[in-house]
Amino acid sequence: MQVSLQALKAFEAAARLGSFKLAAEELTLTPTAISHHIRNLESRLNVNLFHRQVRKITLTEVGERLATTLSEGFRKIEDALDEIQIAARVLRVTTTSSLAAMVLIPALNEFAQIHSDISIEISTSERLESHLYTLPIRYGDALSIAPSDMIKRDSFNVFAATTMDLSAWPSQPVALFITEWKNKALPEPPLDPWLVANGLDRSNFVIKKFDQEIFGIQQALSANGLVFCSHTLIDKFVVAKLMQQVGTRSIESNLCYYIPKKEGFTNKNIRAFIQWIEMTI
Repeated sequence: MQVSLQALKAFEAAARLGSFKLAAEELTLTPTAISHHIRNLESRLNVNLFHRQVRKITLTEVGERLATTLSEGFRKIEDALDEIQIAARVLRVTTTSSLAAMVLIPALNEFAQIHSDISIEISTSERLESHLYTLPIRYGDALSIAPSDMIKRDSFNVFAATTMDLSAWPSQPVALFITEWKNKALPEPPLDPWLVANGLDRSNFVIKKFDQEIFGIQQALSANGLVFCSHTLIDKFVVAKLMQQVGTRSIESNLCYYIPKKEGFTNKNIRAFIQWIEMTI
């Protein structure tokens, strides 16, 4: 059965306030319009919802049941709308630990200055979440990612702290921190192609492995050795003159950052963040 939403709202307001006049004021209608809506609803349902007396209305038993149900329903709708409105102002970004720590979190103040009305929460969960206001930024194989989803294809090089003495290298081997992913589905960092491109081999290094790039970068920042890592994570340290390239040539990898089904995100806050992150990394 189809009934008018306006009639249901008119009835609920009149039942809650105990007055057609007060219901009319709340809904910005006339008392006559409220009465007309309720009469039509009663006719549609073939019941009396009110006992009508001079200057007084009281609910019938059926009217009380309907009024209770409608009040609860409208309240739930209002609560849901409020919840969505609040949630829309908070964007949850899930990504890798390294990208979160080395790039996103340090740059959040820059984003806030541009978009002060959007709150960002960063999570390092590796799971794809289906929440309406969650944006996943993932690291994957560029050869299997749709070009429209890709936001940055990574290139790699070797870097050192600006305080590190490199005068004896490459004649003498030096510690080189590299990454061996926990996720074996990821392509390996292109160390061997990089060695070939730069006329070097593994004998020039003492290879030490971590399962996240951030750990090798921290070791290199402490001048404990060199790090073979992506430009995405290290470039801001180079600009800040905390890290330096060691005179070798960078090499492109098959690794990339991407947002699954990127074009499917239509929320304006998410689109603003996507536009910003594409420029940032």
